[in-house]
Amino acid sequence: MVRGRQGALRPDRCYHIRMDTPEHTHRLAETRRHFFTHSSPGLGLAALGTLLAADTGAAATEVPSALRHFAPRARRAIWLFMAGAPCQMDLLDHKPVMQEWFDRDLPESVRMGQRLTTMTSGQKRFPIAPSKYAFRRYGQAGTEFSELLPYTARLADDICVIRSMYTEAINHDPAITYICTGHQLPGRPSLGAWLSYGLGSDNRNVPTFVVMTPTWTGRRSAQALYNRLWGSGFLPSRHSGVALRRQGDPVLFLSNPPGVSQAARRRMLDRLEEMNQRTLAAVGDPETQARIDQYEMAFRMQTSMPELTSIDQEPKHVLDLYGPEATTPGTFAYSCLLARRMLERDIRFVQIFHRGWDQHGNVAGDLPRQCHDVDQPCYALVRDLKTRGLLDDTLVIWGGEFGRTVYCQGGLTRDNYGRDHHPRCFSIWMAGGGIRPGMTYGKTDDFSYNIVENPVHIHDLNATILHQLGIDHERLTYRFQGRDFRLTDVHGEIVHDILA
Repeated sequence: MVRGRQGALRPDRCYHIRMDTPEHTHRLAETRRHFFTHSSPGLGLAALGTLLAADTGAAATEVPSALRHFAPRARRAIWLFMAGAPCQMDLLDHKPVMQEWFDRDLPESVRMGQRLTTMTSGQKRFPIAPSKYAFRRYGQAGTEFSELLPYTARLADDICVIRSMYTEAINHDPAITYICTGHQLPGRPSLGAWLSYGLGSDNRNVPTFVVMTPTWTGRRSAQALYNRLWGSGFLPSRHSGVALRRQGDPVLFLSNPPGVSQAARRRMLDRLEEMNQRTLAAVGDPETQARIDQYEMAFRMQTSMPELTSIDQEPKHVLDLYGPEATTPGTFAYSCLLARRMLERDIRFVQIFHRGWDQHGNVAGDLPRQCHDVDQPCYALVRDLKTRGLLDDTLVIWGGEFGRTVYCQGGLTRDNYGRDHHPRCFSIWMAGGGIRPGMTYGKTDDFSYNIVENPVHIHDLNATILHQLGIDHERLTYRFQGRDFRLTDVHGEIVHDILA
């Protein structure tokens, strides 16, 4: 209200209440979490107790997870994201009947007028390109794997292969954005950001959500990756993923500048926090609190991250397990080894984006190199987690954003071919975290073009991931611009059949 000249309200006057001030806007935007933060002394004392315990050297640094809806099967997760879309019929979805269809046109009864990309929509023909790679059965369940994945095949009894994934997006950027954030348009929070927001952290000295983008040896002109894929969208910015660099400091500005001691850095942050706290008290902007938290996290990371990213103490047999590139920073093998170290330290979610899986015209040249990059490290990661007793409560996901066509893009020979984008079906695999091992789920037709059994939408996949981490995907919401948003939008069904 507006006061009189001396500050007193006059009863014979009407006063206008300003509703457009920044303070009012932020109070309206206050979430339930902010309300409890401001109003509950008990939560404040609990947080103070956690900090005091950490400062006195106590081993427990776990912060209670406020939004878990039921007992989780997994405490943490890692997504091995094959950006560019692996060829499912060359790797995980064997279609031997297609050998008889070499260079014959894809029947219209199979395609049924489905959408094509502009890269092949102008082709006069859609000739069938059977896989040139041999498949064998592995494990007690007899799951079929391509010869390009000899190490992954050894995991046959530990993983669940889903062959009936599908999406609506047909181009890379909207498809990756869709599966990572639940929407094809940018601006939504990523899966890792939702997990950070919903579950918090079990270790205050490391980020909740970490991303790595290692090198690759396949197609060099790979699709770009944007940091919005691991961003927080409209959630507070502290929930964004922290991207590790391949060279130098694992995180930018982790080291103090020359001449700046750790004590000086601490004094600067203390003064900066005082100013930010005054701003927070005056305006009430949640982003101010996020800024304070991020400065403090960065200070703690100056100690925790160098230790985390150093593999000097890893024994030789572990390095050998991950392969010859495990000691080369920036490689996929090195990233998988770091991921295991992160999961050991209760980092909630790790995502590794491996680019170069976009084989439009040189499957025989590019796909084997891509598989060589990831096959042994993926096997090693699952084996390493299992040996250390971590696989039971760690969820592992492997896969890309969509599949690839059975018909050839460009020139076709028995020895080489290309494949276009195909959203109607693709394959992934999952392991650990309460997933039923040693099984395949879903089925496609003989052309690996349409799903004929147990379709799994990407919203279903994300709903299942959240479920295994103890979250009801319909209840993890955030109010923004007048409506409640969630990762799975208004969709998503838990795939109960693949749960142990």
